[in-house]
Amino acid sequence: MKRRIMMKKWKKSNTNKAHGSFKETVQLTLRGFRVWRGENPMLLLSVLICGVTCALAPYVDIWLLARLIDEIAGGRDPHLLTVYVLALMSTSAVLSLLCAGLTRWKNVQLASLWHAQNKVFMERMLSMDFADMDDGHVQELRSRIWQNTDSGGWGLYKLIYSFEAIISSAMSMISAILLTASLFILPVTAGNGGLMILNHPVFILLIIALMFAVTFAAPLLSVKAGSYWVKYADENQLGNRLFGFWLGSLGNDRAKALDVRIYRQDILSRNNLKKYNPFIPTSKLAKAARGPMGGYQALSGAVSQIFVGVAYIFVALKALGGAFGVGRVVQYVSAVIALSGGLSMLIETLGDLRNNTSFLRTVFEFLDMPNKMEQGDMAVSQNSGKGYEIEFRNVSFKYPGQEDYALSNVSITFYAGQRLAVVGTNGSGKTTFIKLLCRLYDPTEGEILLNGIDIRKYNYHEYMQLFSVVFQDFKLLSFELGQNVAGSMNADLDKAEQCLQRAGFGIRLGKLPHGLSTVIYKEFDEEGVDISGGEAQKIALARALYKDAPFIILDEPTAALDPIAEFEVYSNMNQMIGEKSAIFISHRLSSCRFCHDIVVFHEGRLVQRGSHDALVSDESGMYYRLWSAQAQYYEVKDL
Repeated sequence: MKRRIMMKKWKKSNTNKAHGSFKETVQLTLRGFRVWRGENPMLLLSVLICGVTCALAPYVDIWLLARLIDEIAGGRDPHLLTVYVLALMSTSAVLSLLCAGLTRWKNVQLASLWHAQNKVFMERMLSMDFADMDDGHVQELRSRIWQNTDSGGWGLYKLIYSFEAIISSAMSMISAILLTASLFILPVTAGNGGLMILNHPVFILLIIALMFAVTFAAPLLSVKAGSYWVKYADENQLGNRLFGFWLGSLGNDRAKALDVRIYRQDILSRNNLKKYNPFIPTSKLAKAARGPMGGYQALSGAVSQIFVGVAYIFVALKALGGAFGVGRVVQYVSAVIALSGGLSMLIETLGDLRNNTSFLRTVFEFLDMPNKMEQGDMAVSQNSGKGYEIEFRNVSFKYPGQEDYALSNVSITFYAGQRLAVVGTNGSGKTTFIKLLCRLYDPTEGEILLNGIDIRKYNYHEYMQLFSVVFQDFKLLSFELGQNVAGSMNADLDKAEQCLQRAGFGIRLGKLPHGLSTVIYKEFDEEGVDISGGEAQKIALARALYKDAPFIILDEPTAALDPIAEFEVYSNMNQMIGEKSAIFISHRLSSCRFCHDIVVFHEGRLVQRGSHDALVSDESGMYYRLWSAQAQYYEVKDL
């Protein structure tokens, strides 16, 4: 029952349409090629040149070999034999060398394929509105793209290898047609009785029709077999996703390592993975492989062999009838089989591209998501002559897919240079308030104004530059300390050091082996230095100071600090921030005393506002209840 529910939920949000129309297939395929051309122009060029050259090379050898065999079986002219042998050896050597060099060039370009594809998606993720990136549907799209690529190379990945197959098959067909054209033109000589029917135009058309029918049937059957990958794509994605989580995330993620070792429960069991593994014998895909999927593939192989048999018989009968010699037999047999193989590959590749349409649809749904927040064009500097005033006017907000409001009808105004503390219980809306202020989300109702103008009218990136934020779940990267503080690979080291000193990291900085060039953490450098949570919080605070934005927002800025370090930070907070506006979110109400103003949130509503003394004197208010709950920890009691 649980498995059925899980699969039902997965399929509800992840179902792929099996196929697209021919027009959609062409449009999405060409668009995918444009993506690759923009990302790496040499990639498609290398595949094209290498495909053309390497596909032509065998047919040059076939033609020369046929001439050589005919001469051996016929006139045996020493001069001609020498010419054919030297031509065969030299062209074979030159073409082999050229093909090897071009293949090496192509493989170098293909080596970057995985990284280039990831770059396309990562750049889109980094440029996407946070509200969209944080949305569950977008995360599902991204996961589906990964799983489609991992399970069968579908999506953008498929296009490169399909392009290679199309070039190779097209050149093979052109070359083979040129070599086989005379097969149907050269007549059987008179006096061969029943074989004279081979010269009749109707018989020749029937043979050609039979060859084409068999040639088309084989790849179409193979494409039909491949369609089961599309049919069961959703289940395969879920299985791959769970397996990737079990094998990759649980095993490699340092953040999970402690809990994994302490709580080794059944959820970590390999046997549990079997419930959702699409590649075990009892899965739908495995059953299809043993049934219709495998049957279509086997039938495709059998039909291909029928073509080989028809080709051999027709060429043999024409040779028996005196239409050509033994050298042409080698040429025609090789060329006809190559023609069939090229046409089959082309049809199969086109079928794969059609199957790939549903996966490309997912890719471009992800890449085409508009940045809705980047609509404004007003410069922030145009309206900042008297400083900044921010007003929340009847703002309500609920997260995508949620029915309950995280914030409800909030109205508040604060000014440049003001110290504002935001307090409340967990889930009261404090962090949501900050996300709306920084325009990571837009209000569901109401508006936020900067100097009297709706913030949606301002240039989005300029507006974002107004804020330096230390989020409660901030992250540092495994790069140099100075780069972490600057948020850039090129740091102003003097400025970075000053910010670290102001944030209380000065003593630890003096002990680091390479100062600001010291790498923190060990992901990329085995000599990287591990830092404590409190030290990381100070670095994050220094990063906020380095940005030098008009507003500094600190979400639980001392949560990881010991009491002494916390006292030092708050004692120096005014000096640290200077004349900037500051907003503090904190559960420790004792840290709010230095703020000009305190706002209290409860169940998504702004329920109180005032100074610490005014709020704590209101014994019926939420702030008094919160303060009273914590005051016992700050009182000295006689034992």
